[in-house]
Amino acid sequence: MKTELFDFFLPPELIAQIPAEKRSGSRLLVYNRASEVLEHRQFADIVDYFKPGDLLILNSSKVIPARIFTLPTSTCNGGAEVLFIRSLTADSFEAMVRPGKKFRPGRRHLLPGGCEIEVERVLESGLRVLRTLDGRDPVAVFREFGQMPLPPYITSRESSPDRYQTVYSKVEGSVAAPTAGLHFDEQVFAALRQKGVKIAEVILHVGLGTFKPIEAENIDEHLMHEETFYISEETAGLFRAAKEAGGRVWACGTTSVRTLESAVDEHGNLRTGWQSTACFIKPGYAFKAIDCFITNFHLPRSTLIVLVAAFCGRETALKLYEEAIRQRYRFYSFGDSMVML
Repeated sequence: MKTELFDFFLPPELIAQIPAEKRSGSRLLVYNRASEVLEHRQFADIVDYFKPGDLLILNSSKVIPARIFTLPTSTCNGGAEVLFIRSLTADSFEAMVRPGKKFRPGRRHLLPGGCEIEVERVLESGLRVLRTLDGRDPVAVFREFGQMPLPPYITSRESSPDRYQTVYSKVEGSVAAPTAGLHFDEQVFAALRQKGVKIAEVILHVGLGTFKPIEAENIDEHLMHEETFYISEETAGLFRAAKEAGGRVWACGTTSVRTLESAVDEHGNLRTGWQSTACFIKPGYAFKAIDCFITNFHLPRSTLIVLVAAFCGRETALKLYEEAIRQRYRFYSFGDSMVML
């Protein structure tokens, strides 16, 4: 299938630069696949579409303050950018760097807090493997001195860093937020619980590939990035119980969708523990785990809009996006939300 089939024009002014004043105050586009009915609501109204016995599954991965800038020393000027990608050992990590010419093997840089790092090697992808010379855990350095790695299309720095975290984030490991969950607040969760909705969590650490558009002419030629995820025995049990009782499983965000669809086995149960996935969900895919899907509005020609198209059909997905643009919905990470039933 041609990648150009997932392209569309988005007016630049619809790219949200700051989040809604209240998390659940963002707008919500609701689409019922069976009845083909479309509604425009507020996110807090999402509670109306749940039924007692439904299960909502969230990705509780937490964003690392993954962007940091080097300090000047006697051998370099400083100001180079290091974007943490993932830990490799207790003192080494993978990173995107800029400018690359300053990060040749053997080169050393000073980070805030007095932590010196050395370039061990350059990967085929252009990423660098760096290590701390004093054996310090690099995540601790980024946690203390790093900046939130906002996507490149968000140029404003007006919002508080905590608005790029979900209120339920727990386990550090992501370099981008699972943004569909940014709309949830404690009031929405309280209303869901009062209605008899169960809530469970998975962990999928969002990697750099979430920003990467499909560059291949055909979507089948796109190489999907690999991400690690975790499913607990508790979540697997709640999933099994919901399915057996006839409840619907709601996935919050594309990361939760990929996690659940990657973990479901031939018997319809979830495999537990730490796993990895590079699955690319595209039109023609038969969903085995989820029934309802909450998501934000995504970039053209991205794997994320392809996943949306797999869930509701390509033509429907593009029509929903056309309607969202016509109604001036806000797009991308800090934008509005859509739910498909």
